[in-house]
Order: sequence, then structure tokens, then C-alpha cells
Amino acid sequence: MSTFLLEVGTEELPADFIASAIGQWRSLIAQSLANDLLTPTSIEVYGTPRRLCVLIEGLPLQQPDREAEIKGPPAKAAFKDGKPTKAAEGFAKKQGVKVEDFEIRPTEKGDFVFIRKQIPGCVVPQLLTAWVPRWISGLEGRRFMRWGDGQIRFPRPIRWLVALFDREVLPIILENGSTPIFGDRLSYGHRVLHPQPVSLEQASDYLEAMESIFIQVDPQKREEIIKAQVEACAEKLGGYARISPNLLAEVTHLVEYPTAVTGQFDDEFLELPTEVTTMEMESHQRYFPVFKSAESGELLPYFITVSNGDPAKSDLIAQGNGRVIRARLADGQFFYQADLAKPLESYVEKLETVTFQEKLGSVRDKVERIRTCVKVLAEQLQLSSEERELCDRAALLCKADLVTQMVYEFPELQGVMGEKYALCSGEPEAIATGIVEHYLPKGAGDSLPQTLVGQVVGMGDRLDTLISIFSLGMIPSGSSDPFALRRAANAIISITWEAHLPLDLHQLLVDSVASCWPNSDLLNLVPTLEDFFLQRIRTQLQEDKGIDYDLVNAILGEDDPEYASRSLADLLDLLKRALFLQEIRTSGQLDEIYATVNRSARLAVKGSLDKEQLDPVGVVKPDLFEQASEQAFYDAMVKIVPQTQRCQETRNYQDLVNALAEIAPTVSRFFDGEDSVLVMAEDENIQTNRLNLLGILRNYARVLADFGAIVN
Repeated sequence: MSTFLLEVGTEELPADFIASAIGQWRSLIAQSLANDLLTPTSIEVYGTPRRLCVLIEGLPLQQPDREAEIKGPPAKAAFKDGKPTKAAEGFAKKQGVKVEDFEIRPTEKGDFVFIRKQIPGCVVPQLLTAWVPRWISGLEGRRFMRWGDGQIRFPRPIRWLVALFDREVLPIILENGSTPIFGDRLSYGHRVLHPQPVSLEQASDYLEAMESIFIQVDPQKREEIIKAQVEACAEKLGGYARISPNLLAEVTHLVEYPTAVTGQFDDEFLELPTEVTTMEMESHQRYFPVFKSAESGELLPYFITVSNGDPAKSDLIAQGNGRVIRARLADGQFFYQADLAKPLESYVEKLETVTFQEKLGSVRDKVERIRTCVKVLAEQLQLSSEERELCDRAALLCKADLVTQMVYEFPELQGVMGEKYALCSGEPEAIATGIVEHYLPKGAGDSLPQTLVGQVVGMGDRLDTLISIFSLGMIPSGSSDPFALRRAANAIISITWEAHLPLDLHQLLVDSVASCWPNSDLLNLVPTLEDFFLQRIRTQLQEDKGIDYDLVNAILGEDDPEYASRSLADLLDLLKRALFLQEIRTSGQLDEIYATVNRSARLAVKGSLDKEQLDPVGVVKPDLFEQASEQAFYDAMVKIVPQTQRCQETRNYQDLVNALAEIAPTVSRFFDGEDSVLVMAEDENIQTNRLNLLGILRNYARVLADFGAIVN
């Protein structure tokens, strides 16, 4: 078995492209080989800033032979009066077979000629020579470029190409105008530590050869080396390095031969908010900050950077990086002190200069709408006067830091600096915390606001965004969602569930639209927003809460708007019912009641009983009963009426399910026992009476869900 090596050497690639390209090649190359019936023992894809490479082991020298089925001309064109036509003879000649080898088979378009033929396998190097240019051109990413006078597009210019099948160089050519790139055995080492080219003798020696010229091509190993070195540096300093997974992944793709280097900055910069200092280090300089301990938020005046240079020059590298970070922190210190010269409230009016959206006015206008939405929320949540004042004040100040010098320079610190400046301005802690928390969650998996002020202001902000953008008809479609409206709706739902806020979303939307946009078309805007929220609820229940799709349908209703209305009116009850349904499906209790309830519900549709009717007395007439099973059914339902009514009040759905399970045998007797009945009796009065009986049972089940939507 043989080994194939492909190395595409380039100028320094963007870090995010390396990670993406590795994933793309893993899929693309495996699929290509599978299509050609090749099953190597391993396919390893590697990448560094200056190269993408794949090492395929366990390849045969030749592709296996295969049998192919080829469709020819229609039978009526291939034969005339039982004799082959020129079309048949031409097809046979082209395929290298005899007319006697033809098979006539029917298809949707009539009878056609088919043949089976053995196709000998190609030599594998020939296949690879054809595949490699497609693998390279098949990569996708942002900001591709051309160079010279060629047409090849790649994130950075390709400078060399290694293509070895064992010891053989494959004759691969990447056409690029007047500067074509040829497959070779020459690779290049580390720019500083080994700038000379190196000749690779055979593909299987690749990893060892790369290490000898100071290249670690395996990103997983580079990441492990970086993590271990950074932790060792921090331990030597008597501290703890905060290693962000995103930063670690990025740094891994910025170096070929990592060396962790410790640097230092002046103690005076420790007076800056920790978030400012760490933002400078992590986001701008790709440094790892060092804290006093893992539990402590106290920063030490050190940083750890990962160098791609000469380890012997680490001291010089540390000094150079120290000068850079000191200059950056000095700027931050200036911005911070300048911002603190005025109270946070003084920045509110400056929000007039920041446009939220061309047709929706400034951020200052948005702040007033947020305050309005917060008032609607406070009213529905029945907050105390003190809580309302805190929420309103936080809403007024929540965007003020956007026009400070610090946030202008570092937009990632919005909210964070608002909290700092609010505290320095003498605002209560609840308001300061609400300002930073109202941005939460910032994305999937992020933490949610923990304080009431943060929750209310955060939902008020998102409500305004949703209502305002929807009022312009700018509804997200496909993957386009420039105002992150899906994320806004998800946040409102998640905060409501997590904080157990008793919200009526329908009324909240009606009141907020009427208050913020009194001239809008309520009849169209609110239903559109509700449909949007229902889509997000459906997604969250399935993806985040793990609820089966049919149970979600049963809660939200498939063709019954009453279920959707009920769900929007009480999001907490909606979640409770969904989780409960999933629980009784797992326990098996759903199976105990499903058959009888679902059968009753399907038949009850043929009646006209009000779906809110829960008491059989008065709507079901015992004097019309013809069988004992009807009386037993009726008596059983009368018995569980109190449990059903209590369930509506207490939302204890277990009581309801227990009651339905208790009467299930009686219902089965009504349908299939010795004294069973024909529901659709000829006598209309008896038929209506029996349908009402089933309708009551259906209505009991409707308290929980639409059992007709459940797949069992």
C-alpha cells in the first residue's frame, strides 16, 4: 500500500481560513476517494499559516475494476422489424460490446437498451493527478484573490506544490497564466529558523521532515503545545493564565513553531477596568492575560504572547510586545479618564447623533421607545413603584456609553463601560448591573441576565427592535437577518422561561405596538410578530429543550389557532406542558392514554360541542343512553370533572393524565366492549349525545395538548 502527500505552500493564510479549509478538505477528499472506490487506511489533513496539506495512507496502486450499467437508445430506435438499426450498432461499437449483449428493459419512458460492462480500474496516481487541482479550487472562503496574470483564486498566493505518491512526483500543474505551479518535492521550513528549501524523499517521511525544519503541521499538537507553554509561563509568574478557547484556536493558526513569551506592563494600568485591559490583550493583541488565581478577577501586570519567531530572541520579542501593549493601554487610560469627567447621564442627549436606522431615527429615539416598552412590561409584571423607577432609569442610561470615547474605540465594551461609568456617577448598583445585563444573551449559549432590571430592560430593548423593524416590513428571510431579529426573539423567550416571568406575550405585543407605534396597522403587525415568535418557540423547544417535534405540534397546535393563542398568552405554561409531555412519553404513561384520547378526539370533530365545555352535565343526556357502556363512560367523566377543573387552576397536569388513564379502560369498553356503541347512530339525537360525550373527553385532553398531532 502507498502514501500520498499533497502540500500547498502559500503566503501567510488568514487563521479562520485554515480551520475552515481543513474541515472542507476532510469531507471533499474522503468523498472523492469513495467515489473512485478507494478506501485508504487514513486521511489526515493539516494546516499552518504557510501551508495546507493532506497525507493519505494505505492507497492501492490501482483502482479496483467495476461493473457499470449503461443506458442506450430506446428499444424502438435500436431495433426495427427485429433487426438492429444503425443506432444500435453505433452504441455497441462505442461501448465495445456486441448487439447480442443488449438487455431490453422497461422504464418510465418506455423500453430502453441497457448493457453491463466491466470497466478496468485506473492507476491511482493518475486519479490523484486529476483530483488535486479540483481539491484546491474546491475550497471556499471569504476574500479570495488572484495574483500575477493568472486566474487561480485563493486566499493568498500559492508559492509551491508538493505532490508525492510514495517517492514519485506526480505531474500536477496548476495553470496560472504565465506563472504555472508544478508539483514537486521541494518544501520550505520556518521563515526564520530554516528559510532554505528542503527536498522530501518520500511521502511517508513528511511529518518527521517538517519537525526537523521547525514546522509543526498538526494544529491539534500545536494547540496542545501552546496551552502547555502558556500555563507553564503563568505558573512561573505565580499566576493563572486565562485561555479563551476562541483565542487559543486563532493563535494556533497564526504560528508554525510556537514559543510562549512572557511580557510585562506598568502597574498603573491595573487601575483601568479589568475588562478594558483584557480586551486590549485578547482581542487586539492576541495575548493571554494573567490573573492572580483561577478564582480571582485580580489581574497581574503580565501578559503571555505566542511567538512564531526565534525562541532565542524571546527577550527582544517580549520587549517589543510590551511597548505595543503599553501604548494601547495608555490610550485606554486616556479615554477612561476623559469619559469619567462627566456623569453618564450627560451622554444620553448625544445619542441624537447616532442613527439607529434611517427610517426609525436616532438611538436617542430608540431609548425613549425602550422606556415605553419597559413601562408596558412593568405594568404586566405588576412591579413595585421602586422596581419601576429602577427599570426606567436603567432604560434611560442603557445606551449612553455608546457615545463615550472608550466604547467608540472598543465597541465590544458597550454595556460593560456603561456599568462602570454608572457606578462612578453614583447610580445604584441595580441600575449599573441592569445596563450591562440588558445586552445578555449576546449569542447562543451565552449567560442570561440575572437581575430583574437587566431582564426587563433587555426585553424592552429587543421588543422595540422587533416591533420597529417589523413595522418597516423588514422581516428576516433565509439567512439574512441584519438586525438579529431571530436572536432578539429567542432572548425574550429564554429570559421569560429562565426567570419564570408570568408574561402574556400577545398582550405585551399589542400594548407595546400601540404605545410605541400608535399609527401602525395593529391588525397586521401583531399577528406577523406572533407568527415570528411561534417559529422561534418551536425551534427553541426542539433544539434547546429536546422536545420531540410532534409533541411541539401538540402544544402549539397544527390547524387550531386556539393552541397558539393559549401558548402566547402564557409562555411558562407552554414550556411546562411541553416538558411534561416529553416526560410522560419517556415514562410510557403517554401510551396508556393515547389510543382512547386520540380516537375520541378524531370522532368528536364531527360534533359541534364547544371546546371549552368540561362538564358533561347538561350537554350529555343519560336518558338517551342505549348501552351500559355509555352510562359507565358518563359516570367516569363526571367523577373526574373536579380533577380537570383543579388542573386548570393549579397547572398540575399529572392529575389530569392520571384521571385520563383511570377512565381509559371504560372508554375502550365504550368503543370495543360487548356493549359497545355505534357513535354515528342513525338517530340524530343519540348521535349528538354520543359525540358530546366524546367531545367532553377531547376537551379534557385539550387542557394539556392536541393529541391528534401526536405520532405514536
